[in-house]
Amino acid sequence: MNLKDTIRTIPDFPVKGIMFRDITTLMTNRHAYHASIVQLCQPYEDLKIDNVAGIEARGFTFAGAMADRLGAGFVPIRKAGKLPGDVYSQSYDLEYGSDILEIHADAIRGQEKVVLVDDLIATGGTAVAAVKLLRKTGAKIVGAAFVVNLPELGGLKKIAAMGIPVTALVSFDGH
Repeated sequence: MNLKDTIRTIPDFPVKGIMFRDITTLMTNRHAYHASIVQLCQPYEDLKIDNVAGIEARGFTFAGAMADRLGAGFVPIRKAGKLPGDVYSQSYDLEYGSDILEIHADAIRGQEKVVLVDDLIATGGTAVAAVKLLRKTGAKIVGAAFVVNLPELGGLKKIAAMGIPVTALVSFDGH
């Protein structure tokens, strides 16, 4: 199955000149969704993963299913103010401003093996912040997996430069 064919492109959303890659059409196609989970899990099947960390919000959709398939736990990485208890925080830059991600301070125990997951990687700001959070917990990040990569924006290269093996199922030229 060609997963790229199941992802809808919406021109000029959210602003003129942007080609929005809408993965909801992949997620509502049961065959494509299943295939994406299987493909995202393949590099990690023999690594005895402890946790799969998903970035809010669409990353949860894939990370939760991957955690179940890999027999691992699921760790949410959320926007600031959404998690109770002690958290680690990490700010990151957006195109027009900044934001903050958080993770529970006790989400990872020591050197647990973790895979980081999100639906899409563009500039990599959110994923880099998530890596920094996971490192604060002491996690051993064994990989980062994304359904969609926008290669001209360089995010995947930023994660790889941090020493983390990366996987993306589909790449789109032009953002």
